Amino acid sequence: MSPISGMGVSGAGRAKFRTEGTIAQAGTGTHAAPSKGSASRFLLVLSGLLGILLFLGLGIWQLERRVWKLDLIARVDQRIHALVVDAPGPPSWNGLSAPDYEYRHVRLAGRFLGGANTLVQAVTELGGGYWVLTPMRADGGFVVLVNRGFIPQERKAEFERESGGSTAPAAVDGLLRVSEPGGGFLRSNDPAANRWYSRDVVAIAKARGLTDVAPYFVDAGASGAQSWPRGGLTVVNFRNSHLVYALTWFALAVMLAIALARPIFTSCPGRSAAR
Repeated sequence: MSPISGMGVSGAGRAKFRTEGTIAQAGTGTHAAPSKGSASRFLLVLSGLLGILLFLGLGIWQLERRVWKLDLIARVDQRIHALVVDAPGPPSWNGLSAPDYEYRHVRLAGRFLGGANTLVQAVTELGGGYWVLTPMRADGGFVVLVNRGFIPQERKAEFERESGGSTAPAAVDGLLRVSEPGGGFLRSNDPAANRWYSRDVVAIAKARGLTDVAPYFVDAGASGAQSWPRGGLTVVNFRNSHLVYALTWFALAVMLAIALARPIFTSCPGRSAAR
């Protein structure tokens, strides 16, 4: 005999007892389910807030990059149009840096050295071809690689045979450029095969057996329209899309904020009652 039977509980009482127990169990289950749902919503909201902060941070970073880029463009433009100065000699080489010296308008006086030119593959407004780099010994005794200008593909053999231009005293006005080590995009310089894809001063100097070489090269200024190599083709153009990038990140932050806020507003008691 069960305890319930021993207590004299009738069949109706037993049914009522079972019903109340079932209701209590169901009530316990309904309290557990919202707990799990609340944790999931919390993690979702937390991830969304972190995403918003990330997008806002990236947008602010792009605005800071835009300020830096505009300052760089202004400084380079000022250097290009400034009065010409003598090319830096050995005492200044340790302090040379691209942000402070690149595109500075310089003058170089000396003599071109006899020997082979270095032809570096290039693409310009005149099409595909080569830059012609020739070493010049400055009056100060050091050597500078001078980018005399561009030649088209069909003139490659001619300038490979040329012995480095005239060795008579010469003067070059142009823009100071920093070395381009390594090579071009997905292509490495191959000194042994005399294939060059970038104006790598150190590698070219080593391949040509040059010493006392400046850590920069000089892009020669404009030459005659009918002469080769054709100088003055330096492209000074800095891409500045940072504002577009910043607006994109800010837009993503706003979209994510709307996506997070929408469930909150749609679940408000007032809106639920209205429905």
